[in-house]
Amino acid sequence: MNDYIAKAMAHKGQIVVYAAVTTNTVEEARILHNMNPTPAVALGRVLTAAALMSQTLKAINQTITIQIKGDGPIGGIVAVTDYKAGVRGYVHNPFFDVPLNEAGKFDIKKAIGSGYLNVIKDLGLKEPYIGYVDLVSGEIAEDLTYYYAYSEQTPTVMNLGVLIGTDQKVMTAGGFFIQLLPGASEDAIVAVEQGISNLKPVSALLNEGKTPEDIIRLIFPGEDLEILETCPVSYKCTCSKDRMERNLMSIGKEELSEIAEDENGAELVCHFCNKKYHFTKDELLKLIVQ
Repeated sequence: MNDYIAKAMAHKGQIVVYAAVTTNTVEEARILHNMNPTPAVALGRVLTAAALMSQTLKAINQTITIQIKGDGPIGGIVAVTDYKAGVRGYVHNPFFDVPLNEAGKFDIKKAIGSGYLNVIKDLGLKEPYIGYVDLVSGEIAEDLTYYYAYSEQTPTVMNLGVLIGTDQKVMTAGGFFIQLLPGASEDAIVAVEQGISNLKPVSALLNEGKTPEDIIRLIFPGEDLEILETCPVSYKCTCSKDRMERNLMSIGKEELSEIAEDENGAELVCHFCNKKYHFTKDELLKLIVQ
């Protein structure tokens, strides 16, 4: 199944729901960063969340960045999405692992520890919108649900899942994202609560062959759903040598001059895709005089 997001309106337009399969995207991230299972699950959840949240953007130049910083072994997580669910991300420490929790599941809470979550929305205005909340669970979906309630005052449900096989590859990944629109009735709230109360984990549903549309129908059975357009999801890094040049120039001429003293030049590595960019000594010297 190709990665994509399905979108629908429920309860006479009072509820918007997005459901996604992101298996290929998360597996690509796991391979790019050579991650152990626990960090792969953590980043996979955040990449999936970013993809789902991309559907709230309206224009080609808009982006959302999710930053999670904790005192656990993962250190931190960063994910960025454009308005068409082109996502990229990384964890500070991709090589650790922790034992499964008491429920026999990946202990993402222990991996992240205590800390905070930032959501940065660049909407093409002079200044980006930055929302900040302390982590309430470390399980990511609950933290993002809390972020929307606290920072944006929007009743929201986020559910994210990544299933790792015995070969440490990503078997399934996906999630859903439900928001009540302004003026939603009490009946709409009840419909959401009932719909998610006995739902299997998203990763399990996807593993059974369910599609994002199937998941939406499972959440709102019997509803007269309005299924809207779909959106493909992909891992999309935007790095380039020009961007790396700008990064070098931003550090200042004095530090750049020190780097240029090395006869071997300098090598920069993209955090998001690990692509390497080499700059010769002559190239560095040219940047100094620009």
